Amino acid sequence: MMLANAKCKMQTTPDSTMRSQWLFAISSLSCTPTAKDRSLHEEMYDRSRGIEFLYRLGTSIGLHSPGLFTAATWFHRFFMRYSMLDYHRQTIAAACIFLATKTEECGRKLRDVARVCQSKAKGIDVRDIPESGPEIEEVSSQILAAEEILLEALCFDFIVDSPHADLIDLFDARDVGDRFQDYAWSIAHDSYRTPLCVLYPPKIIATACYILSQRIVDGPHSLSLDARVSPSAPSASLPTPPTHKPSSPDASRFAIEFFGLDESELLSAAGALAILLNFYEYQAALGLANYLDLITDVSFRSP
Repeated sequence: MMLANAKCKMQTTPDSTMRSQWLFAISSLSCTPTAKDRSLHEEMYDRSRGIEFLYRLGTSIGLHSPGLFTAATWFHRFFMRYSMLDYHRQTIAAACIFLATKTEECGRKLRDVARVCQSKAKGIDVRDIPESGPEIEEVSSQILAAEEILLEALCFDFIVDSPHADLIDLFDARDVGDRFQDYAWSIAHDSYRTPLCVLYPPKIIATACYILSQRIVDGPHSLSLDARVSPSAPSASLPTPPTHKPSSPDASRFAIEFFGLDESELLSAAGALAILLNFYEYQAALGLANYLDLITDVSFRSP
């Protein structure tokens, strides 16, 4: 997954309604602490692997989906400030999960997290991991030590918003069907395998997930992604009917109209879409998922 051609300039990217220390310019990915020793491609690959481990660990201990997304966001935030060469991705993923069990009211014992962590790292059943002993004590100590550094990196700022909440708003406003929703949820879930959560606000990511899902459902001969996010595309909203109910924009522009995105936000949505497509193309090239055909067949522009 390549996010190259970015100059090294550490800065935050302001949303129209908020400024956050946790939103970075894409160029910042080229000058993270890890970037001093590894290529951008290698770092993005390791981030994806770290999130995969985080998901498997969190799911195994019964952490609910919002907790998983919170932990994944912390993971990406941490590695904007610390190097992956100094802190192993699996240890930080485990610390993020353990912290999320506390903040998300899904308490788990440190020992249990350590055991599942070992089972995932070794690829063996957790029942084959002893409930106590020197190995579990060592892993537990590593998680606690990593949690201390994590808290410092996060500045004790635990608040995280996910694009899933914005997708719910979109689905409540327009009935899209189960197939559409399944695609949108899956894409939003996969978005955390990329650093999108530290590059764009949740509504931008939700818009990208929604538009990509709409494009897949509409089929290969429908509007290109570029046409769907173009600032110059006309609105297809109908005049307000006599009932004075709000008008509804057409499917291809629904999310954009719903959130009232301005031109700069449309550019951000286009950037998010490009990163998602890049990620899926890379996954497909590695043969990691056969179900990606419908997504990887999507091009950003019309042929």
